[in-house]
Amino acid sequence: MIKKKKPKTPPERTRVRERVKAECGGSADFGFDFNLTSDNNSIFGASVISGGIIYLAVDGDENIVKMVINDIEEFKYISNIGCVAIEYTVGGEDYELCRSDMCNAFAMQAAVKKLTAIKEGRNVGGKDFEICPKCGKTLRPGSTVCLQCVNKKRLFLRLLPYAKPYTGQLIVAGVLFLLISCIHVLIPVLTRKLIDEYINAENPNFSGFWWLIAAIAACGLLVALFSMIRRTIVVKTGNNVLVKLRQMLYEKIQALSLAGITRRSAGELITRITSDSQVLKEFLVFLLPDLLQQFLIIITVTTIMLVLDWKLTLLIMIPVPLMFLLFSAIRKFTHKLFHRQWNMECDLSALLHDVFSGMRVVKVFGTEKKEEDRFSKSARRVADISKKNELTWNLIVPFASFLLGIGEFAVVLIIGNRILDGTMQLGELTQFIAYVAIIYGPIRWMAFVPRRIARTATSLAKVFELIDEKSDLPDALSPITSEIHGDIEFKNACFGYNSYEYVLKNINLEIKNGEMVGLVGRSGVGKTTAINLIMRLYDITSGELLIDGEDIRSYSQHSLRSQMGVVLQETFLFNGTIFQNIVYAKPDSTRDEVIRAAMLANAHEFILKQPDGYNTYVGDKGHTLSGGERQRIAIARAILRNPRILILDEATASLDTETEKQIQDALNRLTNGRTTIAIAHRLSTLRNATKLVVFEKGTIEEIGTHDELMRTNGRYYKLVMAQRQMSKLVKNK
Repeated sequence: MIKKKKPKTPPERTRVRERVKAECGGSADFGFDFNLTSDNNSIFGASVISGGIIYLAVDGDENIVKMVINDIEEFKYISNIGCVAIEYTVGGEDYELCRSDMCNAFAMQAAVKKLTAIKEGRNVGGKDFEICPKCGKTLRPGSTVCLQCVNKKRLFLRLLPYAKPYTGQLIVAGVLFLLISCIHVLIPVLTRKLIDEYINAENPNFSGFWWLIAAIAACGLLVALFSMIRRTIVVKTGNNVLVKLRQMLYEKIQALSLAGITRRSAGELITRITSDSQVLKEFLVFLLPDLLQQFLIIITVTTIMLVLDWKLTLLIMIPVPLMFLLFSAIRKFTHKLFHRQWNMECDLSALLHDVFSGMRVVKVFGTEKKEEDRFSKSARRVADISKKNELTWNLIVPFASFLLGIGEFAVVLIIGNRILDGTMQLGELTQFIAYVAIIYGPIRWMAFVPRRIARTATSLAKVFELIDEKSDLPDALSPITSEIHGDIEFKNACFGYNSYEYVLKNINLEIKNGEMVGLVGRSGVGKTTAINLIMRLYDITSGELLIDGEDIRSYSQHSLRSQMGVVLQETFLFNGTIFQNIVYAKPDSTRDEVIRAAMLANAHEFILKQPDGYNTYVGDKGHTLSGGERQRIAIARAILRNPRILILDEATASLDTETEKQIQDALNRLTNGRTTIAIAHRLSTLRNATKLVVFEKGTIEEIGTHDELMRTNGRYYKLVMAQRQMSKLVKNK
């Protein structure tokens, strides 16, 4: 009788989902579950939104509620104590649509945003999280492949072409292994001859005896020599494969969009380049060739044994199928364990990356003990799952070895009786036992293969998931690579990081070549998003963004960004010298060009005061330099590139007055004659801007010069007055 699998969801909920899906014809824009009545009693409820209609069904009630979205004035997400609800407004009155405990809070919050987007006529395609279509499991954030349901055979076949460039080396290593195996097969024959014709002989020929000993010794020497050559080839090939795999993964990550990279943690990406590539290299260079060679040994030696005594050989081989059936039975369980181990190792890597990157914050707040506890718990989880994996194999492998031992016991018992009966000589016994040892060696080795294949399959799935991911920002088939002038224009541009919630709405803005435009407004109103779109770190959702009258998507991303310079508030410096950090913007620059850029950035003077001048190491993220010094190096880096479009994002924030003046002077030289877009909360730094653009709630509220906007008493005027009031309070203190 076949045992039924335990359902992953309660049958009541499944029935409700299927019923509501059938009502809307099976096609749905999205849906969500809820599980409480208005008086907080438990139910199973499901909803589907399709064709502008909301369908709701509850277990135990055959009626399905239908509501037209456009007939509803407003949707609201209500967060209560221990539960959440969706409310809707009709005729000025609020009504509750559905209620749930906190397990559906995220889905219901997203549903309200999507319903609002549908009312506004926007597309709500896309997913908030991926769900495996086979098992229904919610996938790890940033993942699109279910490690349990992925076709593992197809993954292994996809890996084989990556070994093709190294086929010659692997063939040589394989031939050497075959020679070694042939010598191992020959040695028992020589040993049998030695025992039967010389050791147990009544009148041995000592001359032949010494020649036979020499032949056995020569076989041992050849095995050692061939093994040394083979290992050298395998190690060199393995290192080449590893470098190629890591380079391929690194290039793929570099080609991904910013959104594609940020969907995954840094620790997970590091794991794929370091640990997963190592696992794949081990499989291609060591495990796969060895597996083929061990199979060949088994076939060859088994054939010889069948010729010698087929009945005894079959008796010896009886435990082998039992062992493979044992490993086949636990295959899915072991794959699951390694999937969990991979996820926990990624979490540990992400934790280490976060803590090391934010070590200054850890020190400032004195949370070393807290971080030690977090690391200890994460490391313990990895250790526990690793221990479980090892314990599983340590329980199975000895039992499998015992099964194989039954065959060895049979050999000793049967052949021992034959020797006692005088029907077999001692040399034949030695030869047969040697062949049994040779054939059981590969079989015992194969006992560990399922564990290595399970780990390889996990790494394969994660690596090919990354390789197969399509870029969110593909270049045009024939991209424009010519030099740009710097004219920028937004036309009814809208953008959202997801399909149902806009960060920027209907932006219309024209920036002429050579203008300096200041973007101002409160935090979170879309200023940084606007400059991210200009740098094409993201593509607009609708509308147009033009560079020199051409759609920004028509340009080569490399060509476009190579003509842009960026100075950010949080300046990032690489762990290298000052010279290396400046020349990073233009690697082919001469030393004189670097020094000139540093002078224009008011950085040359302080650089010369450093212990090694331009060759001074700045440390991780430039921690040995002050904030103002790091900022001036960033400005020098931007000057060296000589960009057509310059972007300044809070370039003078959080600096003292003297340092700010030095940086402002450098920026004035940098902005001369090029299109400049600057974001600054300190509005006094934008007084010389050609025009100011005031953002509010994702839209442009005002455009004009400083004087024009001050006369209108609008949003900009209020921001300036608020800052002046704050400055007075600081002075009075």
